[in-house]
Amino acid sequence: MRDRLETAARHKRGAEAEHLQALEGNPLSADEKEMFAMFEREGWSFERRRDHINALFANQPGVRAAE
Repeated sequence: MRDRLETAARHKRGAEAEHLQALEGNPLSADEKEMFAMFEREGWSFERRRDHINALFANQPGVRAAE
C-alpha cells in the first residue's frame, strides 16, 4: 500500500512539473518524457538522474545554467 502511495505521489509531482514547464513555454519533448519515464521504470536514484542529465548537456554549446 505504501509503495502505491509513493508511486502516485511521484506521478502527481511529475505531472505538475510537466505542466509548469509547458506554462513557462518550455514543454518537455517526447524524448524527455521517455527519459523521465525510464528513470521511474528503472528506479534510478536522484543523484544518478542528475548525473545523467548533466552529462547529456555538458558538451553542448550554447547551453548555460540559469543565473
